Amino acid sequence: MHSTRDVLDHHLKCFGDGDLDGILSDYAPMAVLFTPEGPLKGPSAMRPLFQAMFAEFKKPGASFAMKQLSVEGDYAYIFWTAETADNVYEVGSDTFVVRDGKIVAQSLAAKLTPKR
Repeated sequence: MHSTRDVLDHHLKCFGDGDLDGILSDYAPMAVLFTPEGPLKGPSAMRPLFQAMFAEFKKPGASFAMKQLSVEGDYAYIFWTAETADNVYEVGSDTFVVRDGKIVAQSLAAKLTPKR
């Protein structure tokens, strides 16, 4: 079984690589991703969010900087900043709950400013 840190490392690698199937494989079938627009339940409901994020972050000049990464048992937290051709992410924060090697819950929040 994968540790919380193993799952988080895989998740971040898949995000950096734009690996949609890989990132979705990190979630349990009944996982919930809490977003400012409301919760997404299950990997299939999360797919459009990650497709949009990957499309944005694959544009030239995109950057992502990890400011903090903490893991404590089944819980993980990341604090980050980013910039894409479309947006400046002044701050971003994700909290993860991992059980049996899969993400069962995640919250995502970011303060972003559109460039246009």
